Formats: sequence, structure tokens, C-alpha cells
Amino acid sequence: DVQLQASGGGLVRAGGSLRLSCAASGLPPVDYVIGWFRQAPGKEREGISCISTADGSTYYPDSVEGRFTISSDAAKNTYYLEMNNLKPEDTAVYYCAVRFGTTVVVNTIVPNDYDRWGQGTQVTVSS
Repeated sequence: DVQLQASGGGLVRAGGSLRLSCAASGLPPVDYVIGWFRQAPGKEREGISCISTADGSTYYPDSVEGRFTISSDAAKNTYYLEMNNLKPEDTAVYYCAVRFGTTVVVNTIVPNDYDRWGQGTQVTVSS
């Protein structure tokens, strides 16, 4: 059974940094795409980063480009989201998810395209 567990959230001041982790288990021996999402109160879930395990290609929307970096540690089956220069508008619950059936990273990250989700981790950025 595929399981994802996100961790690393917390309270940080504006301009600070956090690193989120997504520990994966039960993944089949195929390539896939890992995505990071966030959802603020009253807002839709937003895709903020993804990485293909096939070639390491990544995508970031403009809202986080240059501030967030996704990476992976294949040996640990763990995926990371390094978040720098955090802003109050980054406050949200952050989730990781896996998408099977494709290894191509495109310039949109659609929640409905993802097959399995981890529980969220809260990130709060104070001004």
C-alpha cells in the first residue's frame, strides 16, 4: 500500500526558511511524479512543485519560482521541499502526493491528476 507522510512544517517569520519532507513507502518499482501542494483556509488546493523520478525534471509556478526547491533522496525514498524567503501568503497546509502513469513534468500541477496523498503539515509564516 502506497503511503506518503509529510513533515517539517512549523512557525517561521517572514524571510525565514523551512524544509518539508515527504517520506514515501510502498511505491511500485516504476517512475512517477511527486508533487507538493498547499491549501490555505478558504482557498483551493494549489500545486507548487513537482519532480519526475525518471529524469529529475521539475516545475514551479511563478508564485514560488526562485524561492522553493524540490529534491529527492532515492535511497531514502524521501522527497523534500526547501522553502526560502517565506512570506505570510505562504501560510497553508502543505501536502505531498504521487502521480502514476506519467513521468513527464508539465507546466501545470493539477491536484486531480495525483493518485495518492499524504497528510498535511502546517506552515505558518508570521509578518
